[in-house]
Amino acid sequence: MADHVADTVLYEVTDGLATITINRPDAMNAMNTAAKVALRDALQSAAADTAVRAVLLTAAGSRAFCVGQDLKEHVATLTATRESGSGNALSTVQEHYNPVVRAITGMEKPVVAGVNGVAAGAGFGFALACDYRVVADSASFNTSFAGVALTADSGVSWTLPRLIGQSRAADLLLFPRSISAQDAYELGIVNKLVPAADLAAEALAVARKLADGPTVAYAALKASLAYGAGHTLSETLEKEDELQTKAGASEDHTIAVQAFLDKAKPKYLGR
Repeated sequence: MADHVADTVLYEVTDGLATITINRPDAMNAMNTAAKVALRDALQSAAADTAVRAVLLTAAGSRAFCVGQDLKEHVATLTATRESGSGNALSTVQEHYNPVVRAITGMEKPVVAGVNGVAAGAGFGFALACDYRVVADSASFNTSFAGVALTADSGVSWTLPRLIGQSRAADLLLFPRSISAQDAYELGIVNKLVPAADLAAEALAVARKLADGPTVAYAALKASLAYGAGHTLSETLEKEDELQTKAGASEDHTIAVQAFLDKAKPKYLGR
């Protein structure tokens, strides 16, 4: 087991599962600079660590998963930028939010979001970037960007319409409002809706199952879904062939076939 604890983000690896916890519950897990750097670095570490076979992204407390940018810090940055006449108060998108989303979507292992409370703005974007969302019935979602006169970031303009369609995405972005977990489930944002008291255990169980599964196949499925979202059927068929060849050459595929013939449960190695 490997552990690293920072003030704003907790990072732990146990038996192939990396658990990353946003840890600013008193601030609704809002993203100040320290939290953004720590989250980015933790996700990149998980992506690079071959011992990690799945990631669980969750947050401390029960009120919020992440409400996005820490607006108190943002106002101070805006003021300093205007007074100096130089700099970019929104450089955090390029420096932090984009790398976070790229790390989640680009890593060759599944990422589960355990959404315990409000997910707004960039926090909503982080949840949407994950491969699977386990959500407490007390949670809610809010695009929030237009509410502070900003446009979408953290990949929301790409992920949200692919989950719920262009028209519904435009509605939520142009008229930001709180969407209940139940409504989000019916829209297709939530994969698994659970009682709030069960969120931690349920999210962990889903992530643990993925961490124990055929990692190469999961990586191929993740890549295939991302590729198919922006390519033709013919191109996607070619990509599937490429990825299937890779998955078929994995040790886990041999293990799975033999286990099927033996009528036994496969014990995957993640390679």
